[in-house]
Amino acid sequence: MTFTGLNRRELLLALAAGGSALLGGGAAGAPGGPAPVRTRMGIVTYALGIHQRNRWEGRHQGLAPALAFLEECRILGAGGIQFQFGPQDLPHAAEVRRRAEAYQMHVEAIIDPPAGDSVLEQFEQKVKAAKEAGAAVARTVILPGRRYEQFKTLAEFREYEARGIRSLQRAEPVLSRQDFRLAVENHKDQVISEKLDMLKRLGSERIGLCVDVGNNFALMEDPLEAVRAFAPWAFTVHLKDQAVADCPEGFLLSDAALGEGFLDLPAMVEILRKAKPEVKFNLETITRDAIKLPVLTDGFWASLPHARAPALARAAGIIKSRPHAQPPAAVSRLPVEEQLRMERRNVEQSIAYAREHLGL
Repeated sequence: MTFTGLNRRELLLALAAGGSALLGGGAAGAPGGPAPVRTRMGIVTYALGIHQRNRWEGRHQGLAPALAFLEECRILGAGGIQFQFGPQDLPHAAEVRRRAEAYQMHVEAIIDPPAGDSVLEQFEQKVKAAKEAGAAVARTVILPGRRYEQFKTLAEFREYEARGIRSLQRAEPVLSRQDFRLAVENHKDQVISEKLDMLKRLGSERIGLCVDVGNNFALMEDPLEAVRAFAPWAFTVHLKDQAVADCPEGFLLSDAALGEGFLDLPAMVEILRKAKPEVKFNLETITRDAIKLPVLTDGFWASLPHARAPALARAAGIIKSRPHAQPPAAVSRLPVEEQLRMERRNVEQSIAYAREHLGL
């Protein structure tokens, strides 16, 4: 029995029975070419990870990583960047800001929250560097990994969740002092109710969300419901689409070029714009191997608080309701040239879709 073969009678019967039966088993903007019409959507550093690892195929030589990324995003027609500024970038932060302002592109940072008092000064220096580069907000996460892979029990998850929340509480005085905002991504970690409870407990105008439009699906929640719940807290947005395919333990999930997956992107953008008209959207379609969601195993649910059968039924309905692409063959096994081509195609097609169909 497959999970995404949603017309199968066995799946519907299993879900109706409470889920127990499921458990048995030519592009504009190319290098050297003219830049396309610009979109207001920025690009997250991870969306061009293969190009960065391969040093932009010889382009941007002599530039610091942040400047190289900014220049490539300008060539592609992006409206901004979200980047993790490293030591090599710090001497060039003012130049990043100067160029971004000249190009009318926004700049956002990526900064980890302070895990302890000993790194508070380092955290503040990163905030200062981000501000010098022109950023007023940084995306962050409170847990580094995927919940269903990292934690074996709900109690274990709660322990690490508490550590993450303490790191945000530790960051808050620095954010206030520096007039800076931290946007916590829904990073396949907390379900909707947990994320909202965290924000209410923090009660800080400096700490909000980086709303990833697809990540909560990996926790078997409706992505549209997640966007609707998170929109009032949005400081920035990760925009992506998603493709899905069956595997014996559940299904495989991968990012897809915007418009090729099952996410209702027009509705999501409308919700976010209505709630936060000035929020920035940034493309985070990552070209990589599909991730496995072993939703037909007990281990997947061990650290999750919600019931299995209704969540599976909800996920089945979401996938069935919209056409979707299949995840690509294992990207990591392809020749580097093909990986680069695939990544660039995903970014270019996403930019065109955002401009033509999402009003970005």
